[in-house]
Amino acid sequence: MDEIEQQLARAVAGEAGAQDQLFAGCYDELRLLARSRLRRLPGAGELDTLSLVHETYLRLVPAPRLRALHRRGFFMYASRVMRSVILDTLRELAAQRRGGDLERVTMTTRLGNELAEVTPEQVLDIDAALQALARDEPRLAKVAEMRFFAGHTETEVAEALGVTERTVRRDWTKASLLLRAMLAT
Repeated sequence: MDEIEQQLARAVAGEAGAQDQLFAGCYDELRLLARSRLRRLPGAGELDTLSLVHETYLRLVPAPRLRALHRRGFFMYASRVMRSVILDTLRELAAQRRGGDLERVTMTTRLGNELAEVTPEQVLDIDAALQALARDEPRLAKVAEMRFFAGHTETEVAEALGVTERTVRRDWTKASLLLRAMLAT
């Protein structure tokens, strides 16, 4: 067990101060994760790498206990929290912009080999479509979330979900088609 997994085990057990120690031990990796997420969203308002990491920490700390059992699970959970912070920031920006000209924000994604230009409003629409997909096809939604918002590779998604890479590719293709159909209406 490496140091982060030991800190995680103490945090899961509810040891006092363990979450703070875990955050301090993971700080550099969380910064890299935040930087990679924000690289896709230039101009996301006041949100920068450090503020995203710190806001993620503030949302992680109130949880009475962490439930992640391993390092990868913790970072996947942190990635979901970062996604939530980014979406909240984009919602704020969209609310401020209502009634005026919208500034285009470019976000690169891993939708196959293509790059897409997505506005903050479109990211919110994608999130709503993803939530609708999750009601009917939870695994497809999880694959789409991990690929689009978290930027994980097919291998990482397959390991996290306990399925084969081929299944992830099929799920990603199906989820992409369903999401595009939902967004077209």
